[in-house]
Amino acid sequence: MKKSLDIAPPLQLRNSQPTDVVLWLLRQRRRFRVVGASMLPLLEAGTEVLINPAAYRQQLPQPGDLVVAHHPHQPGLLLIKWVVYVDPGRCFLQGLNTAASTDSREFGLVLQRDILGQVVCRFP
Repeated sequence: MKKSLDIAPPLQLRNSQPTDVVLWLLRQRRRFRVVGASMLPLLEAGTEVLINPAAYRQQLPQPGDLVVAHHPHQPGLLLIKWVVYVDPGRCFLQGLNTAASTDSREFGLVLQRDILGQVVCRFP
């Protein structure tokens, strides 16, 4: 069990590099646009990020990772959150701006299969 309820939230996210753009063009990265205020101050609404959809095929997410996941009760809704806690196959996800975030505090743990990938950088 990878428990880490006292991990600090992510404070920065790197900008994309030429390699990231090439990986996106080769469909090895996916674009995601932030909607809402749940990830302030790190990510404002309208910010685009790239995610690595293969990041968790061989390993579990780690506390502190930024991820994009399906909402567990609204399958068409995608969320960007940070991983606070991981147990085998399930993650506690939380927004950075807790006052404006719908996250695991409300809907519970998220299955690993519902995590689409790890956020790797801002885009472009």
